[in-house]
Amino acid sequence: MSSSNAAPGRDEKSEAGAARPPMRQALIAAAFQLFLERGYEQTTVDDIVALAGVGRRSFFRYFPSKEDVVFPDHERCLADMTAFLAASDEEHEPVRRVCDAARLVLRMYAENPTFSVQRYRLTKKVPGLRAYELSVVWRYERALADYLRGRFSGRRDGTLQADVIAAAVVAAHNNALRSWLRSDGQDDASAAVDHALGYVQSAFGVAPAEHPAPDGPADDVVVVVSRRGAPLWRVVQEIETTLGRD
Repeated sequence: MSSSNAAPGRDEKSEAGAARPPMRQALIAAAFQLFLERGYEQTTVDDIVALAGVGRRSFFRYFPSKEDVVFPDHERCLADMTAFLAASDEEHEPVRRVCDAARLVLRMYAENPTFSVQRYRLTKKVPGLRAYELSVVWRYERALADYLRGRFSGRRDGTLQADVIAAAVVAAHNNALRSWLRSDGQDDASAAVDHALGYVQSAFGVAPAEHPAPDGPADDVVVVVSRRGAPLWRVVQEIETTLGRD
């Protein structure tokens, strides 16, 4: 039997595996290459699998839709956040705990700044992706709110407090995250998020140690005032307006 027809040995298989990225990563890389070259709407799943050198079945094994390949790590991050909150006990101050949970999302973005910036730019251009992203954000907010509802179950207006705080955490985190993405991932993302979440902890929980503002004096203070009985969306809007947003 000639060597050209022989099955590759273990070492050869290892070298081939090392040379090729895992299929999931290959699909993501192919998708974004095409999105940047042709545009999102002009790229089909068939285009992606052709460039990645796999079949359609392989694509849908990893991603239910073309939108999901743009946000490949959110399911893992949501699972990590849920597990983090489930591991909490009574000794954890609840507002600080949900702020720490939000930092897990930042960590996911910061793991690959180039990819995160590319996704941010793409999402801004495609309304369908923006809508998809908002649905993902809502799931994070629900995870935070569910945890807080459990911790505040004995309080008057505990459910209301939980929902308001969860929305405020998401608004603060996303404000800092967008600022970092607009800097092309060059600014200090952790400092920006700590600064933004500091407002939430100061307003609703035990105030954290002071963090200097990324571009301002450390003693800069913002107070948000809302009328009694204001709807939840209005309270959140006032918080986001105070922090500044796109």
